[in-house]
Amino acid sequence: MRSNLKLVINNPNKKTEDKHFFEKDELKIILDLYAKMVSEGSWKDYGLSISSKQVDFSVFRNSTENALYKICKNFKPKNKNLKYLITDTNGKILKNSYDLRILLKNTNWKKL
Repeated sequence: MRSNLKLVINNPNKKTEDKHFFEKDELKIILDLYAKMVSEGSWKDYGLSISSKQVDFSVFRNSTENALYKICKNFKPKNKNLKYLITDTNGKILKNSYDLRILLKNTNWKKL
């Protein structure tokens, strides 16, 4: 009896699922900033929240308080400048950009 099964490895025609998290280099940029701010004593804790629309990296001064800021990545932004956002506790957009590195580098966290 002959089988019609085939083993396919690394199929270039296979559609990959949409990524619904920060990519490795994005997370490194955020965690580098987080480490710097923790060493300065400004930030104490963080949290991650994931939905079908975006992923958020929330920053806390104390773990018992509300988040000071959220660094967000929109998966399907209506405008390319809305891909990465910094929002306050109420969800108000404080800064936005198409490039995470530029967004975080050009933000004065003490004056925000």
